[in-house]
Amino acid sequence: MPAEVTTEQRVAIEVSDHVATVTLTRPYKHNALDVAMFEAIAAAAEEVAVEPGVRAVVLRGEGPSFCSGLDVAGVMASQPSSDALMAPLHEPVPNWFQRTAHRWLEVPVPVIVAIHGHCLGGGLQIALAGDVRFATPDAKLSVLEVKWGLIPDMAITRTLPRLVGIDVAKELAFTGRVLTGSEAGELGLVTHVVDDPLAAARSLAAEIAGRSPDAVRGMKRLFDESWTGSTEETLRLEADIQLGLLGTPNQLEAVRAGMLKEPAQFTDPS
Repeated sequence: MPAEVTTEQRVAIEVSDHVATVTLTRPYKHNALDVAMFEAIAAAAEEVAVEPGVRAVVLRGEGPSFCSGLDVAGVMASQPSSDALMAPLHEPVPNWFQRTAHRWLEVPVPVIVAIHGHCLGGGLQIALAGDVRFATPDAKLSVLEVKWGLIPDMAITRTLPRLVGIDVAKELAFTGRVLTGSEAGELGLVTHVVDDPLAAARSLAAEIAGRSPDAVRGMKRLFDESWTGSTEETLRLEADIQLGLLGTPNQLEAVRAGMLKEPAQFTDPS
């Protein structure tokens, strides 16, 4: 899909103490997804995935909301025809729409999402691609696409089935019902319901950043690749990842620090 011409920044990235904070910066539109926003969010995921020294990512929205979903008018206005709008659906997967969420699944370190305000439609699908989600009790979350006569198609088949039962997934998609953060927590859409999700996300990211980056990356890969695999495949993956960790400098440093009860000094993967 062709990008609209813009000089407005859509996403900001800040790296400090091994944590990358990725901020959606279209606050006056509740971080709604126009063409530039789609591309900027996917690009940010690609950037932090290879940024040296990053051990965890915090994904947040500036202003009153995390992300209110598709900017329908903005996306439609930026396309010269309906054929141009539908062209990405013919691309190899993940297609242009899917990449904005799916790229976060591909980030090799934990992605922690801080949700407040609106987290709707495509915004929710981006949030679901994180590893852990914190939300305020009064946040608004919805699989909203049915409102526009559409299905959710931003990699939701790789995220939602791992969080809720198929009956819950169907009901949410069939109705587009808006959940509060508290209700989303009860269903398992979010991991924790807190008053300050950004502070909680940053605290967890800092804790993770203090662990062996090799082990954390290995665990994310283990769970992501084995969640629905066969017994033989998943047990072999456990053994293979463990063999790749045993005796490495970071693994030995974890043992040394643990035995001496002092902070570890880890080396980041190149």
